[in-house]
Amino acid sequence: MSTQQRGAVVVTGASSGIGRACALYLDKSGYRVFATVRKQTDADALKASASPNLVPVLMDVTDEASIAAAAATVTAAVGTAGLAGLVNNAGYGVPGPIELIPPADLRRQFEVNVVGQVMVTQAFMPLIRQARGRIVNIGSVGGKITIPFGGALCASKYAIEAINDALRMELHPWGIHVVLIAPAGISTPAVDALVRDGEAAIQKFTPEGRRRYEKMFMTFLQRGAAREKKGSPPEVVARAVLKALTVRRPKTRYPVGADATPLTWLPWLLPARWLDQIRFNLFGLPPRFGGQTG
Repeated sequence: MSTQQRGAVVVTGASSGIGRACALYLDKSGYRVFATVRKQTDADALKASASPNLVPVLMDVTDEASIAAAAATVTAAVGTAGLAGLVNNAGYGVPGPIELIPPADLRRQFEVNVVGQVMVTQAFMPLIRQARGRIVNIGSVGGKITIPFGGALCASKYAIEAINDALRMELHPWGIHVVLIAPAGISTPAVDALVRDGEAAIQKFTPEGRRRYEKMFMTFLQRGAAREKKGSPPEVVARAVLKALTVRRPKTRYPVGADATPLTWLPWLLPARWLDQIRFNLFGLPPRFGGQTG
């Protein structure tokens, strides 16, 4: 299908992982893709792997001026045709115990994952309206089920669930679909970054915090990384994004990747204490209440 038939889409956070897979897949599917990255080296690498219809755009989702400049660039390129789709993918996460997480790390996760997505949506909304395009938000099964040491990241994904639902209802009168993609178990380079960032986080722990949490936290990181590495390739997310952009009546939510469906439904099916025990077992936390001292 030609780019004239498919139209133009913006994909944020396209330097690696899910975002890169989505940008390249939509490019191969006939879209004119504007793929946002933060570094010129990432832009060059992405361009080398794509067709001439993919245009890297430098943008930082936490910087209003950067977002405005990117929106102006895309507006000048697409003109009155507008955007067929906006794929909000840019994300950031640092694991750690809530007791010890630095406020700066907490703020950063919400700035990128929540505030940034809203600012990007607002900036590109005029182009979506012009084409009656669609908005696809990349969330996570972590927006339905929380894991230990992932409280900050999961909280940002719960927030995206709420924002996605509100936006879907608010844009309903104009015939604009808003869809959430909820990945789970996706194997990307972010898995290695999770371990690296987690190990760096330990260095910020207080001596008492390190004594209390280091062993449990390292077990969590190792088990979590092992599970993610066995996960689905990021292309499964890209295929769901294409479906959300093209089917006549998309679902409001697409769980994708290894274990996505059961992880979505378990919180509804099991009592919280039972689910806690499952998570303790999965991530190696002591199962007995009050078993730790000090």
